[in-house]
Amino acid sequence: MNQIASKGQLRMSLLRWILFAVPVIILLGFLSGQIAGSGEENRWFNALTKPEAQPPGWMFGVAWTILYAMMGTAFAMVLHARGAPLRGIAIVLFLIQYVLNLFWSPLFFGMHQVSAAFWLLITILLFALATTLVFGRVRKAAAWLMVPYLAWLCFAAVLNKQIDWLNPGAETLVVPAARTQI
Repeated sequence: MNQIASKGQLRMSLLRWILFAVPVIILLGFLSGQIAGSGEENRWFNALTKPEAQPPGWMFGVAWTILYAMMGTAFAMVLHARGAPLRGIAIVLFLIQYVLNLFWSPLFFGMHQVSAAFWLLITILLFALATTLVFGRVRKAAAWLMVPYLAWLCFAAVLNKQIDWLNPGAETLVVPAARTQI
């Protein structure tokens, strides 16, 4: 026997990476949105004029959960590819684009910086594209798992830009305090 690990052991190693990476990536994404106050409870966001292509609020949670799971699986595949050329660069690129991704919700929903959030999305898209291309050199399946994320980033950038156009004063919009009647 001249193998270091059997195929079964390698599959279990990949499964362990997936079981680590996917929940961490989903949890951090969820926390980013929660901290930023994203979602339908955000009164500032509710006061904005939305583009016609704006999906219902519940769809964002579903879409991001699926996308984060796919991203986490792709990342786990690359983490598992010990000794693969470009593995280190792929990991660094993924982490850069992911940290930028986590900052988008606080920038948009928390700080109300609609224009800056658009440019951040463009930056995320460029890093995610570079990540996907390098992932393809490490593990082709990992690159394919990133493709829906790239498509969603394009869609999100269009929505973000349309919100910017429809709400030129969004950064300075002051929403009146919530009132309750007794």
